[in-house]
Parts: sequence; structure tokens; C-alpha cells
Amino acid sequence: MEEKKLDINSLIGFLLIGAILIWMLYLNQSAPDAVEPEETTTEQVETIPDQIEPREPQEDVLQASDSAAIAQAQGRLGAFGYSATLASAKDEITTVSNDLLELKIANKGGYITEARLKEFKTFDSIPVYMIKDGNASFNLKFSTTDGRTLDTQNLYFEPTVTESGENTIITMRLKVSENEFLEYRYVLKPGEYMMDFSIRSQGLSDVFNPSGGISMNWNLKGYRHAKSISYENRYTDLIYEYDGGSDSSLQDGEDDETDITYVAYKQHFFTSILLTDTPFETGNFRAKNLVDDEEVDTVYTKSFASTFPLELKGGELNYNMNWYYGPSDYKILNDYNRNLDEIMPLGWGIFGWINQYVFIPLFAFLSGFLPNYGIAIIVMTILIKLVLSPVQYKQYLSQAKMKVLRPEINELNEKYKDNAMKKQQETMKLYSKAGASPMSGCIPALMQLPVFYALFQFFPSAFQLRQKGFLWADDLSSYDTIATLPFNIPFYGDHVSLFPILASIAIFIYMMMTTGQTMQNAQQPGMPNMKFIMYLSPLMMLFFFNNYASGLSLYYFTSNIITIGIMLVIKYFILDEEKIHAKIQENKQKPKKQGKFARKMQEMMEQAEQQQKKGKK
Repeated sequence: MEEKKLDINSLIGFLLIGAILIWMLYLNQSAPDAVEPEETTTEQVETIPDQIEPREPQEDVLQASDSAAIAQAQGRLGAFGYSATLASAKDEITTVSNDLLELKIANKGGYITEARLKEFKTFDSIPVYMIKDGNASFNLKFSTTDGRTLDTQNLYFEPTVTESGENTIITMRLKVSENEFLEYRYVLKPGEYMMDFSIRSQGLSDVFNPSGGISMNWNLKGYRHAKSISYENRYTDLIYEYDGGSDSSLQDGEDDETDITYVAYKQHFFTSILLTDTPFETGNFRAKNLVDDEEVDTVYTKSFASTFPLELKGGELNYNMNWYYGPSDYKILNDYNRNLDEIMPLGWGIFGWINQYVFIPLFAFLSGFLPNYGIAIIVMTILIKLVLSPVQYKQYLSQAKMKVLRPEINELNEKYKDNAMKKQQETMKLYSKAGASPMSGCIPALMQLPVFYALFQFFPSAFQLRQKGFLWADDLSSYDTIATLPFNIPFYGDHVSLFPILASIAIFIYMMMTTGQTMQNAQQPGMPNMKFIMYLSPLMMLFFFNNYASGLSLYYFTSNIITIGIMLVIKYFILDEEKIHAKIQENKQKPKKQGKFARKMQEMMEQAEQQQKKGKK
């Protein structure tokens, strides 16, 4: 029986894929028991202490605490003492909603204290809240002309709810007098996760102290919504757009930028976004990981904070903005035409383009008429493999040529075993005459890498897969579980997922076929142990993907099964090794015109050989 030799093309391909896999995993490295809301329009709002240290020491804040202290509050708050005398100076909230979103806005502070997404549940069937129980705050902090420093979070606004067509308008006014006020205005539209939001003042040019500045602060601690804490945290980060279209992200730490147009607090499959029509001159951003131990249940994943200075125009404030509380869905975000698709981690450059213009439209089309999202993944995998089959054919053809030449290469290795330079020269001559190259098998493999990486980014971003089941997996956006372990294995977890096991077995079979069923008894000097690599790759798949989305593992399993099938078809029904051998022998008889590069390489090798001989003498 013919002994199969080491295939340098397969080796290079596997090493490249392994390196890219490790690189992708490195780039992508991070439930609350919610209580059903009571049906009430009034509640006490208590704020959980911020987990991010303020950028500067907090100054003393002036506030009106209750109606019994109005007289005292008037003296402490100066002009805004008037607001504390109104009937609205109570801890009450205003509740409004459309068909997608329910909001609760507090009189105290005038900001949103609860935001619930009506159509979604967490992994343990609790309603999805973006804001609840004091996990978020929004406030303006400013100096007054009489030397006070005020924080709107502690002052009382007067609410007014009106209707304009199908839109609901909530106006919150912090009053100095009946016609002088600081106003927050929210406009909730039907069928929209995005609402209009504006900040303006009227008659306060004599109240604001321009030299003291006005800062706008937005803080949020992200609730856990998914089964896997580590997987959700990996795709939870703060993203902001600056300098007219550039974007950046922050998972842990602090950053400053200029000309800010939006900031997003992305919690994997759900996102809170603040956009502004007038770019903020500067912005300070802070993010902090709140998960100390991923083996322990946690309520929050990360905390985010942003601070922006606001500018007075004619002594007044006037900013038009938008709030978004909704799913991290590419189509929804992209339809707003405000570069919000950049929030989705689809990959940079060509990888992002493949996702935007190929995989996202293709998957949306398939899932639109197929009965199950798992079936849509399988059909998409088949179509991708069919499109790539000509590239794979080139790769297999190159491998077949190298296999035919292997006996002659072995003869050269034996003949020139004591002269590495001469062996390399003669081997290159043989490749040139036969019209074969060890690199010709690597180029098709490299052409497939953009697709490989794009899909690696696509599945964690596919909102459509969230809580969609297939076979034994109840959620294709999270890991599947066939057994729960009583302990935690480092890098593996406390559960057993079946799809990664199937994908690992398929990879092992594929590598058995490409590296040969029998390994060389004597490895070539300087080459790694192929048997070790053959076992290492499936093991890496098994460990790395045990906590990844089961949809991703389903894709790799299906892809490798199809690849194995294509290889068998090409081997037994398309390629004829005898014809390939005859063609190679025919090529060897033809005079081969040497290119400039090949001629230069040969001259360099001959010179090196001469230098080597001189050195020996």
C-alpha cells in the first residue's frame, strides 16, 4: 500500500486557519430576577449607586426633598425654588407607551426611570427592561449666576402629556416661573423604538452662569438578558461616533473624543442610543466590567457613563436629540440611515462588506420562507459551499498534483539529503517543469478566509436567531445543552454542548482525509508533528465553541460535512490521478520559459550554493 507523505499545503492551511481562529477569539473577548411591575402611575425611584467613579469629585447638590420643606428649598435653590412650590413636586411618574415600548418618566429629575421592550423576554422568560430599578440616570449639572451648583436629577419637573396625531408628547418642565423654564421634551411615535428628545430653556439667560459650564451626564448599568454571561459580555460595549463618521468602542476603561454625534450602550442583542443633531464638542466615556466571577449569577454585565458639555446660544439651551431603546437588529438600525449599523460587530473592511451585502440579505431571504431558522442556516451553508466549490476544486487539484510528484520529491530528498541548498534547487526545478507549486494549494485556502471570518462575525450578530430553536437547541443565539456538569472546566464551562462535538468530529474526519490516514514514521526536520495538529484542531473547536452560539457550531458542522462530501466526489468522480500524472510528464518534456522572478531566484540559489562550497573548502 502506498505510504501517504506529508502534505505541506494542508499543513500551511491548517496553521493559518488555527492562527485566524485564535486571533478572532482574542478580538471577541468579556439575569436579573426582575420583578413584574405593579400597575401604578406613582412609585418611589431609588437609584443604585454608580459603579463608575465620576470624572471629577462630586460637588454638593441642592435639592427640594418634599413639600414640607418648600420654604427652605426656595432659599437653597434660588430661582428654581419656584418649581418646588408646584403640585408636581412629588415622587410621581408618567407612563406612556406605543406598540413596542413602554416608558416611565419621573417628575424628580424629568428622566426615564423605566423602559420595557414589549415584544421580548429574557432567557428565563422575564420581560426585557433596558431601564428599571435605578440602573440608569440622566441629568444636567450647571452653575447659576448666584453661585449655586445644581443637578437636575434632584429637582422636580412638571409633566404634561399631549397628543399630536398618532404621536404622544411628554413635556417635563423645571420652572423658574410660569413662562421661564428648563424643558425636556419626549415624542413617542407608533411602531418606533426611536423617540425624539430635546432639551431647551426659555428665559434662563440670567440664571445660567456661562463661565461655570453645563454638563450632560448619562449613566447606565446593563441588565443581564442572556443565558451565558461570558458570551453576552463579550459583545457588550460602549460605542460612539465622532469626527463626522468615525466610530470607536470601549469595553473597559475611559476615553475622550471630539465632535460626538451619538453614543450607544450595546448589550449584545439590545441597545440604548443617544443621538444628537448638533454634535457635542467633546465627550468623555467610561466603561466598567461588573462581572467578577462568570460562574456566579449576576444582575448586571457592564456599567457605562458619558459626559458632554452643552453650549449656550444667546444664553439659552437648544438641543434636538433622539433616544433609541430597542433590539440590536441590523435592519432596524440601518433603516434609520444614521450610521447606526456601525454598532453591529460585522467585521472591518471586506469582512463587513460580505456580511452587509451577502450574508445578511441572503439569510433574511431564506428565513423568510423556510420553516425553521436552523434549516435556513443549513441551506445557506450549502449555497456558500456551492459558490466556493470552484475554489475548493483548485485546492484539491493542487493537492493531487503534489501527491503525484511525491515519489520524485522523495527521491530528491534522499539524493541530496546532505545538501539542503541543492535539494531545494532541484525541487523547485521539478515544480517548475511539472507546472505545480506547493503555494497553489494555499491561495484557494486564503481566498476562503474572508468568508470564514465574516461568518464568525455574522452569527453572534444575527438577532433573528435569538430564542429560535432547532432540534435539541432551544436558542440558536446561545449554546445548546445536552448535559449539565456539577463542576466548571476552565475554558470549557459547566455544560456539554452537542453541536460543537459534532463540528469537532467533522473537522477530525476532514483532517484525516487531507493529511492521510497514516502518518510518516519519520518527520521531516523542522516540521511539526502532523498527528498532534490533527488532534489539536478538533480539540480547539470543542473547547472554544462550547459557549458560543449553537447556530455558529451548526454552520461549521454542516460546512465540514459538505466539504467532506465534495472531497469524495472530486476524488472518485472528477479527478483522475493517472491523467494528472500523464499531464505532468507531458509538461516536464516541454521547454519551460523561465520568468524574471524565477530566473533571479535560481541565480541567487546558485550563488548561495557556490558560497557554501567555498566555505567548506
